[in-house]
Amino acid sequence: MAVRARTFTYAVSLDRDWTATSDAGAVPLPTEEAWTPEHLVLAGLARCTLTSLRYHAELMGLGLRASAEANGRVTKRESDGRYAFVEVDVDLDATLEPAPADVRELLAKAERDCFVGASLTVTPRYRWTVNGEQIA
Repeated sequence: MAVRARTFTYAVSLDRDWTATSDAGAVPLPTEEAWTPEHLVLAGLARCTLTSLRYHAELMGLGLRASAEANGRVTKRESDGRYAFVEVDVDLDATLEPAPADVRELLAKAERDCFVGASLTVTPRYRWTVNGEQIA
């Protein structure tokens, strides 16, 4: 018997003034000038990566405090002439307690299991600092 994958659904709505709200009951997002769709993709990627890291850290019994910054470049892709993210960088700074034996394996899982990063056609470049040390 085949095992069915879990399915997650999300919904947002934009009213006639283009104010965005989520089905999770969150506070409406400010105006388009403050949060462009491109900013929202980058915020989603940063948050998704941290959420994935937190999930795997908790499985290992680790405490986590972390922050992230993401930036990207949008221009016409050479492959099809469409505007898209062609570069995406994510800088993450994490404190894990206790320090894991194999931090690289944990970070690889965090990157792999972020569905936002996996959904992009360009592969994000992740730069990690863990417990004050840059991880290459």
